Amino acid sequence: MNGTIRYTIRPYDTLWMLAQVFNTTVESLMELNPGVDPRNLQVGRVITIRPGFQYYPPYPMDDMDDFMNDMDDFMDDFMDDNPNGMLPDLRDYFRMLWLQHVMWTRMVVLGIIHDLPELQFSTQRLLRNATDFGNALVPFYGEEAAMTFENLFSQHITLAAELVGAAKAGDSEQVDAIWQRWLDNANQIAEFLVGINPNWMLEDWNAMLQEHLELLADNIMQILEQDYENAVNGFDEIESQAMEMADVMAEGIIRQFNE
Repeated sequence: MNGTIRYTIRPYDTLWMLAQVFNTTVESLMELNPGVDPRNLQVGRVITIRPGFQYYPPYPMDDMDDFMNDMDDFMDDFMDDNPNGMLPDLRDYFRMLWLQHVMWTRMVVLGIIHDLPELQFSTQRLLRNATDFGNALVPFYGEEAAMTFENLFSQHITLAAELVGAAKAGDSEQVDAIWQRWLDNANQIAEFLVGINPNWMLEDWNAMLQEHLELLADNIMQILEQDYENAVNGFDEIESQAMEMADVMAEGIIRQFNE
């Protein structure tokens, strides 16, 4: 079918999430895949997707094992005559990871605030994002460094959930305490990243991660205050800022392994 791709459903996928990743709509996915139950996607089922105009496919993979095998070969490609030609692939994959991070964070925030029944599963999916980031770093920095990042990023996720719970309960003292722990964790992530890649600057990562926290915190308060229009509009800024961090990650790795 012209302009379409085939995609294999993975655990925790939803049509809404796929629509965001592939820059399309749930309606388009339903039209292309009659018979698909949006409330019960079958893992392993192959569906048809027509990506939107601005979609750039991530690094090709059917599952994480395939991705890791491809990433092992990826290192050799840096020795080619045009190693920067690999930048779009790596950038697009980190963009996908950051996009998944902010979107599943939003799903968890909404789940906590509105007591949604899928909260447990949304939280599990969000925590998997930390593992996916770690797996993406393994080929470049090894398993120990990747595990360190995964643990720090998991803390970032769990602290966000704690902050939402405290804010929902109206416990301002607890909110302040968790906020400080959240900032400390962000600083630890920044220090870790600059420690493994000399092309990443501490002041840059400190500023980006603090902005990330501030944008998320503002969005949480807008939802709690039922200021839904600004909460939705503000998510565009969250998404854009996350893409900036994704690009910094990818470009820093490219420069490091091309030196």
